[in-house]
Amino acid sequence: MKVRAEILSVDFPDTAAARIVIQAAPTKIFDILADPKAHALFDGSSTINKSISGPDRLSLGARFGMSMKIKVPYHITNEVVAFEENRKITWRHLMKWTWSYELVDLGNGSTQVTEIFDASVCNKAQRWWVYKTDSLNRNPKWMAKSLVKLKNLCEG
Repeated sequence: MKVRAEILSVDFPDTAAARIVIQAAPTKIFDILADPKAHALFDGSSTINKSISGPDRLSLGARFGMSMKIKVPYHITNEVVAFEENRKITWRHLMKWTWSYELVDLGNGSTQVTEIFDASVCNKAQRWWVYKTDSLNRNPKWMAKSLVKLKNLCEG
């Protein structure tokens, strides 16, 4: 049976989300999310090449750089703007949209993980880029793929 993440219906403008249940403790999952060098391992978009700067473990206010490629190579610096150990991590970059992972311990060694893309705080120019790149249509699929990869990484 093929494993899939659920793409969620979101009532907030300029926001997308996906969810999956992983048979692992929140601590194991969060350790991977808080390690920027691990992000390329579960990137469902295939846009992350590698981590190029930052701490070994993220924390509130930490900055980390990634080598990326969407048609052309580029570097992006992210800043962690929310951090609740084993529960939530959020980062944003220059364009101000955020990527969040929220973890809920379901008991019995399973954890619900929700990934959220939020561009609602962007200004007009940043929002133009979100629509120009079709991010709200492609990101949910990429997030679902990322969550499946994260599940395989944690359960494998």
